[in-house]
Amino acid sequence: MNSISKCRFIFLFFLLAASCKVQRNAAGNVSTPSLVMQGPLWGAVWQQKAAEYKALCFQAYNTARVQLDIILKEQHEKPLALVTDIDETILDNSPYQVHSALRNEEYSDSSWMVWTKRVECDTVPGGLSFFQYAKSKGVSVFYITNRLEAERVQTLQELQRWNFPDATNDHLILKAAGSGKGSRRAKVSATHEIVMLFGDNLSDFSSVFDKQPEKERNTQTSNNAAMFGSKFIVLPNIMYGDWEGTLYNYQYTLPVNQKDSVIIGSLRKY
Repeated sequence: MNSISKCRFIFLFFLLAASCKVQRNAAGNVSTPSLVMQGPLWGAVWQQKAAEYKALCFQAYNTARVQLDIILKEQHEKPLALVTDIDETILDNSPYQVHSALRNEEYSDSSWMVWTKRVECDTVPGGLSFFQYAKSKGVSVFYITNRLEAERVQTLQELQRWNFPDATNDHLILKAAGSGKGSRRAKVSATHEIVMLFGDNLSDFSSVFDKQPEKERNTQTSNNAAMFGSKFIVLPNIMYGDWEGTLYNYQYTLPVNQKDSVIIGSLRKY
């Protein structure tokens, strides 16, 4: 099977998988497939197959290298550090989203940890070479992630098998109490000057974005426009994130059909 035929086969497979989720309501009418359940699957297709995804990642890390070279010419009182998120910023977890969606399952900590224990992540395009470059210039790398403490061993194994720099216990800061990263960034700032931050979720950059409603997130994004591409380097992730949670006010325990209704009701249409 040539590459074009393979791509067509993969597309048809996912299309059929999504169509299998179509159900009929009490009146016998065909209902719309769930956005919440099937959306991450389509996002994973894009992340795994679209050259545009790779281009955006390369663009982010190319921009970061240009900025870092400028920063390195300046005088600094503390050792320099980069702070990066892990998932969908330097490691690609799209296989987990495919696995869950094909089973018609939402995210859960237990199923997520089954995935991370496999230590099978790919890297996000451009990330590894950039952080290795930064380390070669004497810049430290700290990994601030909302993975749980129970995932420390496999997370270090994942980073180390790809040869990410500073993949050590003291540079890996996991989630302790709450998903906000402000206090963890402050811990790094006590000893280093954080010159750039990397993430796929706005709360990876500043506490002003933490669990804010949609309007406030957009306002703060506009207020901090000059930071994006200079100090804040954003990686694309349409599979999951606070951008989705804000649509239903972070009520993650709502039934799937209610989440779908809220999301669809919020969209512009004609």
